[in-house]
Amino acid sequence: MTGRLVIIGGGQAGFALAAKLRALKDARPITIIGSEDVIPYQRPPLSKKYLLGEMDFERLTFRPESWFAEHEVELLLSTYVEEIDRKAKTVRMQDGAVLEYETLALATGSTPRTLPASVGGDLDGVFTVRDKRDADLLAGEMKPGRRLLIIGGGYIGLEAAAVARHLGLEVTLIEMADRILQRVAAKETADVMRAIHDSHGVVIREKTGLHKLIGENGRVRAAELSDGSTIEVDFVIVGIGVKPNDELAQQCGLEVGNGVIVDEFACTSDPSIFAMGDCAMLPWRGNRIRLESVQNAVDQAEAAAAVLAGGTAPYDAKPWFWSDQYDVKLQIAGFNLGYDETLTRKGAREGSLSIWYFREGRFIAVDAINDAKAYVSGKKLLDSGIEPDRTILADPAADLKQLLA
Repeated sequence: MTGRLVIIGGGQAGFALAAKLRALKDARPITIIGSEDVIPYQRPPLSKKYLLGEMDFERLTFRPESWFAEHEVELLLSTYVEEIDRKAKTVRMQDGAVLEYETLALATGSTPRTLPASVGGDLDGVFTVRDKRDADLLAGEMKPGRRLLIIGGGYIGLEAAAVARHLGLEVTLIEMADRILQRVAAKETADVMRAIHDSHGVVIREKTGLHKLIGENGRVRAAELSDGSTIEVDFVIVGIGVKPNDELAQQCGLEVGNGVIVDEFACTSDPSIFAMGDCAMLPWRGNRIRLESVQNAVDQAEAAAAVLAGGTAPYDAKPWFWSDQYDVKLQIAGFNLGYDETLTRKGAREGSLSIWYFREGRFIAVDAINDAKAYVSGKKLLDSGIEPDRTILADPAADLKQLLA
């Protein structure tokens, strides 16, 4: 193909698609449409090093602004696509401008779930964390001694708690489920992470939901919780998950589930339209899943670029994730969907630990807490399809290299 590729979304997946095509010497015209007013940048550091003031924005950008002109990648910033016309093969922007495409890529990402106005979600001082604007607004709130309520005990909430405590705030985190990380990790991992946050002074209240936020002059001042208690707060971070940005796909009649449904080549139900990253629902091990991770956004986008450039290799997702909290690095290899058994292994270093997941007797994932050796070994096992020897795993003195011998 030599016609224009239009990429909707200026995040990790959208940039990775364009950059990989240029690396493959694909010369087709490329236009990236981004809703933000800044050039594409990394998002994970926003809620960590950027918010802590340890990394300035220029270090977050994927490439300097000059890269886009040098590689003939047109960048339309502060621009929203309002409609896709599949028959005419055009996209219409919010200002009425129309752009033709030969190939279209949806890299629209996901949006944090918010609280409804009926429980105070529209009050000033209630935040989600997704983009630079969110982080910049939060930076003005993160002052020592202030009282922060975090709603949601997933990775977003826990990472926000770690940053806030580092900056000297008083932090209460509530989780309506039985425990933190209930949807994404085993109890053993949750227990370790809870203990770490306890040791840093975070008040974690599990089995506790939000009844409503209480405002004063339009600003949040307190929170009434599901157990009947009320706590005073200065601001709130909502970390209750994300939803895929698949509205444009729905509007133009593409097949959509919990995200835009794609095949193993990242192609949607329209052969001229691809989707990748957080917004895409891809086939994996007989299931359809969404992988909300930087790694998947990059890998899937690069696999799609290879297909667009004439390749025929399907995308075989090899999930891995990470989370940095305080001086703790949690690295995850694999996807623990449907696990029915875990094995906990103590690492060689003080405070290191790994939790190994199995489904129907087969190894499917590992959580490594300050244990790079366990993470690397687990990832290699998953990539090679080798089943680990349980006796070696159960023996903390055994060398994990034996698993791959």
